[in-house]
Amino acid sequence: MALADSARGLPNGGGVSPAAGPGSGAAGSSAFPEIVELNVGGQVYVTRRGTVVSVRDSLLWRMFSQQQPGELPRDSKGRFFLDRDGFLFRYILDYLRDLQLVLPEHFPERSRLQREAEYFQLPELARRLAQGRGAAGGGTRPAALHRDGSLCADEPPALLGYLEAEPPEAGGAAASAPSPTSSRSPSGGPLLTPSQSLDGGAGRRSGYITIGYRGSYTIGREAQADAKFRRVARITVCGKTALAKEVFGETLNESRDPDRPPERYTARYYLKFNFLEQAFDRLSEAGFRMAACSSTGTCAFAPEQGGPADDKIWTSYTEYVFCRD
Repeated sequence: MALADSARGLPNGGGVSPAAGPGSGAAGSSAFPEIVELNVGGQVYVTRRGTVVSVRDSLLWRMFSQQQPGELPRDSKGRFFLDRDGFLFRYILDYLRDLQLVLPEHFPERSRLQREAEYFQLPELARRLAQGRGAAGGGTRPAALHRDGSLCADEPPALLGYLEAEPPEAGGAAASAPSPTSSRSPSGGPLLTPSQSLDGGAGRRSGYITIGYRGSYTIGREAQADAKFRRVARITVCGKTALAKEVFGETLNESRDPDRPPERYTARYYLKFNFLEQAFDRLSEAGFRMAACSSTGTCAFAPEQGGPADDKIWTSYTEYVFCRD
């Protein structure tokens, strides 16, 4: 849940920012509470009404200043509902609070966030995001990306880390389009341009995903005849959130860690199906290969578990590590 801080001294701390103009407080504004609850794609946000109307002529400004509360869609708990990406909306809300664009380092969702900014009719935010995406193209020196995602063209290379590219030689063929392979790290290896770093090269991010499961099977006196084969209760997924969502999509259960940002890691996701081979197929189709695996097991006699006297119950925990270069 994102909560605006009214004591931060921001332009919208007590209402509409000066940029919104005197006409912002339309007839419908007085009907809205000072604190509004939003359900954006299943993610709940609580903020001041002054925050959502801080940019005049935006979609949220029209919703919460030009319309009545009864005209807006609500969820089952009475929160105002927006059918958009709930994770990316946090950055929209941050921008509305102080009109600044600050993104996490290695932010991979810039193009999708630009689409959200265009939907919410925030032209200045969309312009800044488009500027960041095109920072590596043309000019005498491509603009570099700070860790917070802001643009800076005159930062010295030592402070820009791996996102900085070498300036092209004057008059050379590369003057109009710097080559990614011409960039070098202090150790001599190739560096990535901003677009490669954010988009993972040819549209794919490299990284690791670990699949784990706890299974059990029972072996009786006649082992081959009475073996009850593998039972998998739940398949867990560990790794970067964005990678897990890319590979498993709608089959990924995020209920135990619903607010994890795309660039962060999690060990609390699990799959909605119980077939290991189905998970392996999805990883293979996404370009992953198995790098390692490990397993541990324990054995208990069935009477201790309420089963037949001669049966043995084996329980194991197994992990498979997949990687994509």
